Amino acid sequence: MTNQELDPGTDGADVVASERRHLLDVAYRLLGSLAEAEDAVQEGFARWFSLAPEQRTAIENPAAWLTTVVSRICLDQLRSARAKRERYVGEWIPEPLPPTGADEGPRIAHEPDPADRVTLDESVNMALLVVLEAMTPAERVAFILHDVFRYPFAAIAEVVGRTPEACRQLASSARRRIDVASGLRAPSADQARLVAEFRRAWEARDVRALVGLLDPEATVVADGGGLVAAARRPITGADRIGRYLATLADKGTELGMRVEETTVNGRPGLVGRHGDQTVVVLAFGIEGGRIRNLWAVVNPEKLHRWNATAPG
Repeated sequence: MTNQELDPGTDGADVVASERRHLLDVAYRLLGSLAEAEDAVQEGFARWFSLAPEQRTAIENPAAWLTTVVSRICLDQLRSARAKRERYVGEWIPEPLPPTGADEGPRIAHEPDPADRVTLDESVNMALLVVLEAMTPAERVAFILHDVFRYPFAAIAEVVGRTPEACRQLASSARRRIDVASGLRAPSADQARLVAEFRRAWEARDVRALVGLLDPEATVVADGGGLVAAARRPITGADRIGRYLATLADKGTELGMRVEETTVNGRPGLVGRHGDQTVVVLAFGIEGGRIRNLWAVVNPEKLHRWNATAPG
């Protein structure tokens, strides 16, 4: 854990503020939603500042304290999220992250966007986030804190309320789930090539070319959240997906949508835009040189960060 000390006689505001990026990194990976991650971090800050001055002074490592508190908040949210997911209309996909403010992208921000504070690395690969969704809350916390952020199991035990050895077993179980998952280790250059070829074939409505890029057992999952039209169940099989995508391309052309290459969670992906508004974000899972998974987020509540903010 980070090891910043609190200066005597202060409320630790500077130290707390300096931890925002780290805490967002942890919370987004745990929750798969930047909006929920922001809420968790803000709640952690609120708990810090609700302490009496002498309580804050007694905490030797505010950064470690905040990480523990925010992780516990995330764990509670994960436990309640299962019931929410059951009520969600259609499939639920983690909130996709746009390119950072320094990269390409349509966003205009007067204040630094929290999305720009999330470190983009393999641990936010959409394929991995989807696998994390299938884990138990305790498995997810143990894996993220230990394997991604290198926290000792003794510290993780304080978060999940189990012994260090139990936390070690949770992380091991999570690791086995990831080892059998697809689409997690494709080199970025291979993914960029496949995504570019996919975009050309999709725009040309070339079903044969699309099928050739897809794994025979490929799956498309769409997330509309009940707010816009989207397939409510996964679509499986290259031939079926090829025809489905060609139909979507026809509809997109009728609506004036254009498809552009971009990065999604730091990996090559696509966006569909109508005017200056992003209406769909596509993330890819690659296995064996072909597209095995395609995740399409069309829920507008998950696309706010992809769209320009009008000057206020």
